[in-house]
Amino acid sequence: MAIEQGIWKLGERPQELKPSPLSDESLLEEQVMHDVAILNRDWLIIGRQVRTSFDKYIDLLAMDANGSIIVIELKRQKTPREVVAQVIDYASWVTNLSDSEIVDIYLEFARRYGIKSQTLDAAFYEKFGIPLSDISINESHQMVVVATELDASTERIINYLNDYANISVNALFFKAFHDNGNHYLSRAWMIDPQENQERAVARNGKESWNGEFYVSFGDDRPWEVARQYGFIAGGGASWYSNTLSMLSEGNRVWVNIPKTGYVGVGIVTGERCRADQYQFDTPDGPKTLTQLKLHENYEHLNPSADADKAEYLVPVKWLYTVDRAHAFWEVGLFGNQNTVCKPRTPKWSHTVNRLKQAWDIE
Repeated sequence: MAIEQGIWKLGERPQELKPSPLSDESLLEEQVMHDVAILNRDWLIIGRQVRTSFDKYIDLLAMDANGSIIVIELKRQKTPREVVAQVIDYASWVTNLSDSEIVDIYLEFARRYGIKSQTLDAAFYEKFGIPLSDISINESHQMVVVATELDASTERIINYLNDYANISVNALFFKAFHDNGNHYLSRAWMIDPQENQERAVARNGKESWNGEFYVSFGDDRPWEVARQYGFIAGGGASWYSNTLSMLSEGNRVWVNIPKTGYVGVGIVTGERCRADQYQFDTPDGPKTLTQLKLHENYEHLNPSADADKAEYLVPVKWLYTVDRAHAFWEVGLFGNQNTVCKPRTPKWSHTVNRLKQAWDIE
């Protein structure tokens, strides 16, 4: 179904703004260079007009906090079907890039466009606050077509690739508007980008999801407080907190502290909520974390933070937990920077089975 976008100016009577043609899609590319949030605030641009081994040029390359590579192609003068085929062709080249080749792509990008962070390591840490050495680069990739519109046939192809082939192709629609000399840009995703991220095409193949959720509990968060009151949490940026919305009551979660190991498994008992607003049952009545006397510092708990940067939690009934000193880790276990994810790799099934054995969990 075609996606329509509109903007109304509010007043005594709503006034619909007139759409104006996006005459030059290279202008959109320039705007993205100034602010990647136009596409996705949780991406880091690592390349522009990247030359492939078959002498074609990828409009934009980006990376997310997991090291997944995003191939972004603007429709320009190509037909909708051509641009979808082209972005898949580019992805076939990207999937074989080595870490050093991706680093070189960023170095050339930074040199050519005068980017402040001259190394990929520095840019990645500045964007995500995570050392690049902590993640695996290019273990998966996503594809995004940027267009003002697509025909119905192309939308069916994209939906088929996602729903039946489990291939992460998305479309991002932009529309320009003007009003008394002011110019505006609206956008709409064809598919929820969170779903697209989950479908990111893995180089090592996938298997069916086993129904078990992975949770990354930041090593700078108070695990003993989470054990005592029963919750998992994430925040500081929307990328870290949005995935908590994937969880529903009854889901089982396996909790890993990066660089430490797995520390617990539990059942979700409620929906995502701001951590400074959720009320826990205590002998003295319902209290929020800000009202409780915590025996560990919770520096991420900031009631004045805006919605994007706030800390969020999901309540959990623990089935089994250990302290950090007794965390379970061994070579071959699954790890990921997402606060919550639904892994579809053989390594995840292996991890859950090992934890069940170690903790005597059914």
